[in-house]
Amino acid sequence: MCGISGIINFNNKLVEETNIRIMMHKMKHRGPDDEGLFIDKNVGLGFVRLSILDLSPAGHQPMYSHDNRFVIIFNGEVYNYIEIREELKEKYKFRTGTDTEVILAAYQEWGEHCLDRFNGMFAFVIFDTKTKELFGARDRFGIKPFYYYFDDERFLFASEIKSILPLLEKKEANDQIIYDYLLFNRTDHTEETFFKGIRKLQHGSWLKIKNKKLAFERWYDINDKVKNNISLSASEYRELFKDSLKLRLRADVPVGVSLSGGIDSSSIVASLVNDFKLVNINTFSAVFGKNESTDESEFIDQFRPIVKNMHFTSPDSDSFFEDFTKFIDTHNEPVPDTNPYVQYKVMELASKKVTVTLDGQGADEQLAGYHYFFGSFYIELIKQMKLITFVKENIEYLRKHKSINALKYFLYYILPTQLQNKISNQIFSSIDKKFYDTYKMDSGINNMLYDPKSLNESLLQHFEYKLEHLLRWEDLNAMHFSIESRVPFLDHRLVEATLSTPSDQKINRGETKHLLREALKDILPDKITQRKDKKGFDNPRDKWFRTQKFDKFIFELINSDSFKNRGYFDSEIANIQYKRHLEGKIDISKEIWKWINLELWFRKFIDNN
Repeated sequence: MCGISGIINFNNKLVEETNIRIMMHKMKHRGPDDEGLFIDKNVGLGFVRLSILDLSPAGHQPMYSHDNRFVIIFNGEVYNYIEIREELKEKYKFRTGTDTEVILAAYQEWGEHCLDRFNGMFAFVIFDTKTKELFGARDRFGIKPFYYYFDDERFLFASEIKSILPLLEKKEANDQIIYDYLLFNRTDHTEETFFKGIRKLQHGSWLKIKNKKLAFERWYDINDKVKNNISLSASEYRELFKDSLKLRLRADVPVGVSLSGGIDSSSIVASLVNDFKLVNINTFSAVFGKNESTDESEFIDQFRPIVKNMHFTSPDSDSFFEDFTKFIDTHNEPVPDTNPYVQYKVMELASKKVTVTLDGQGADEQLAGYHYFFGSFYIELIKQMKLITFVKENIEYLRKHKSINALKYFLYYILPTQLQNKISNQIFSSIDKKFYDTYKMDSGINNMLYDPKSLNESLLQHFEYKLEHLLRWEDLNAMHFSIESRVPFLDHRLVEATLSTPSDQKINRGETKHLLREALKDILPDKITQRKDKKGFDNPRDKWFRTQKFDKFIFELINSDSFKNRGYFDSEIANIQYKRHLEGKIDISKEIWKWINLELWFRKFIDNN
């Protein structure tokens, strides 16, 4: 796990070493163990290393092919590098124990088609010193980042946006992305970022640059891999899951688990202890006190009898007040909630014990883990005229969850787009009306995520347009503390097999993740298998924003000239709403966070041109 960066000057101007080093320095946290650079006239590559495999100097990057023709910089892990190396060993004499060298040899052997053979998370660039062609690629689901900027003069790329910014004369905000963020809590759903002109290489895509021409191609599309209604037995799912874990345990440094108390991370821990006999595994969790509704201690505690090394952090209003400016800086772009801050603190805790963590990200998107997926499931049942099943599922949901939320999601999905937009605007009432009217027609969020024809279509939409923002937060949180975070549920073999199953293997009798519950019920604690709620990295932010420190800070912020003049919020309404929040009459903590996050992001990244 590392950080990559580079400059290609289209005007044949020589790349200045100083500029490459500036880019490297801005993300040194991604690679504290080593660094290196390569410059060939108008091409410059920079690299910072976090050593995971082959900790010796042999793993230094940029790394050269045996004939010195190809140069690679690589961020991520290709977990099946041992198997690929075995396939290539007769033709290529390997000098290191790294996956980097295997990627380089695989590219020499198969060209861009080497990507199909990789099981892992990656963003890398290979430069051909003979043809002067640069090839860059990103993994299937966008686990590892790849940002870029280009114009007539140059192409810049990096693992983090903050590495690109110092080389730009002007920074401008992208108002359409800000609209989608404010109204729909969405980021990373297109190639665009919060910065005009800075884009991300789309997941499952590669790029080539030669003779000043830039070409892109999609090398992996989940829609092409998923079949329809192919049942997967619980034992088959279990074996795929175990094999994914086995690959992701490959490391020459300590490995731990981010344990939230949910069924996803709990499944990882349960399998490591029972199937791999790793009773000394380190786990890292956030807790808030038994009386807090956001606390998951009762579920995490289920592992105390079998896990020896459990570690805990307790984020509170004081720690958040102390950290939130650093947190905003860490993320480069606004985040729509404070939940990623909890993960930020978990990674800070983990960095004291391990260099690699395993995390449950990605299970919700393939096993319908969010309760709004019931809405798309109900649409599917109605379209298929399965009215009895529709009624039964509603009754089971009401019985088990004591809620009609599933039905509410169904009704929301069948509303016209204009009504969906109005509902969203009413929820966040402090948004400036002129700003809302200007950008509401250009947002594609409803078509991307809130107009599903079936449950599986909704899940595929999430892989295409929603999952990546969670992966970005995870990457930035982890790498800020020089941690490599691995996501076993996103082994592409597991994803493709799970998404191909019938809907009733995902949602069944009013419960989500039916297949996972069945596959691991013999090793998961009953309390977790039977768990019905979904919290994620929830936190008592509503209380945090009622404390005296935040009270003073927030009133100063929403009454500042800069906040009033941005044109995104109505300051008068914000004042009225915040006073009501302080009185405990309403909870608008998500909206309050957006006031804070967006304003401070502007001050940090845009205003300081």
